[in-house]
Amino acid sequence: MFPQGGTPPFAGPADLPPGAAADAAVAAILEAAVRPAPGDPRGVVVDSPPGAGKSTLVVRAARELVAAGERLMIVAQTNSQVDDLVDRLAEKGPELSIGRLHASDSRPAPEALRHPGVTASEKVADLLEQDVVISTAAKWQWVKAEAPWRHAIVDEAYQMRSDALLAVARLFERALFVGDPGQLDPFTVVGTEQWAGLSYDPSGSAVVTLLAHNPAIRPHRLPVSWRLPASAAPLVSAAFYPYTPFRSGTGPGDRRLTASVRPDGSAVDAAIDEAAEHGWALLELPARHTVRTDPQAVAAVAATVRRLLDRGLTAHSEQGEAPLTPGRIAVGTAHRDQAAAVRAALTGLGVPVDPAAGPAVTVDTANRLQGREYDVTVVLHPLSGRPDATAFHLETGRLCVLASRHRHACIVVARAGIAELLDEHPSAEPVQLGVAVKFPDGWEANHAVLAHLAEHRVRLGG
Repeated sequence: MFPQGGTPPFAGPADLPPGAAADAAVAAILEAAVRPAPGDPRGVVVDSPPGAGKSTLVVRAARELVAAGERLMIVAQTNSQVDDLVDRLAEKGPELSIGRLHASDSRPAPEALRHPGVTASEKVADLLEQDVVISTAAKWQWVKAEAPWRHAIVDEAYQMRSDALLAVARLFERALFVGDPGQLDPFTVVGTEQWAGLSYDPSGSAVVTLLAHNPAIRPHRLPVSWRLPASAAPLVSAAFYPYTPFRSGTGPGDRRLTASVRPDGSAVDAAIDEAAEHGWALLELPARHTVRTDPQAVAAVAATVRRLLDRGLTAHSEQGEAPLTPGRIAVGTAHRDQAAAVRAALTGLGVPVDPAAGPAVTVDTANRLQGREYDVTVVLHPLSGRPDATAFHLETGRLCVLASRHRHACIVVARAGIAELLDEHPSAEPVQLGVAVKFPDGWEANHAVLAHLAEHRVRLGG
């Protein structure tokens, strides 16, 4: 996603090893953000595919800016993102003094406050002497500062609405915007039709609006995903990032899943074995229109997770060997009621789902799984059992998030007939003047993913 159909200034030469290509990209980004030349744009945009080291880049840029004598403000989109950044930055840069700015009715997470260099306050005046001050965009918009910060970092910038950027832009002179263009669009609870096509659409992504008004900014991108295995990166790149392709940091065979318990001959075990060998599996139920919390699909998801644990899987990777524990498995759904139904089914099978009680399987919607990483994911397809293909279920970012959380394997549970459903509901959203066509659209991305999953189909039931 870059202006005027151009290409990013550095994409990482394909003939370089993944590590060298990633290092060269990061060096170019840091040079532009930390040591800008006279006349350079005031903003640096970085497009990061899933698992490309976005958080690592933010931490490194923050440390280098502080080392260069700069005070820094960091903007994230949610409190959990802020707390995670505080924790990472304090761990990697113990020499830094970090201010955690929070609302009066909230308290930072314990992991953010466990570091001696972290100070928390609801008043920015208490934190002005800190090297770095971190908070949400919602909190920053109420801050009054006599002198702006010279530098800011905006994390998860594609999740930030442009009105939020407008509200905080007065606080800094230069900024590094880091985000994933393939993730879900910014969330809003009101209709946005009245702003469609306007160059200052407040519901649009902050980065898209920034680029539209600043054509001199040429986005950089991180060219390597260290999360997605060699079995997943080509599909995710082609289906969701056709203009900003990336590759896996690992090669075929670098990651494996092995089981200590033999399969029992069931379709669920066959799907697990397929995913362990090829990285993908489609556990397909018979075609049928169902309620959203399809009991059979929910039961199939829960049974798959139960068998993943019962078969004693071990994950082998460049990081060593580790057992597949509940904490390294996630279930992704499109709706909260689906997630609740899966949690209830897993609890009935004795699978832990409450993280407060210890390591547990994560069960959540795509919105809440953004930015998170697991060894194995089980996904309830957004279009499974549906009689129609709505814009919500076809949103490209939703499927992208669900298909890109795993380090080893992804098992998709769905009813047959999705391809036919897509053909009966072709992409035909109203054309609005001034609104850039989003590519790839959800219809095309779904077809691309389904075509690949069809090669790894295991049928469940008659």
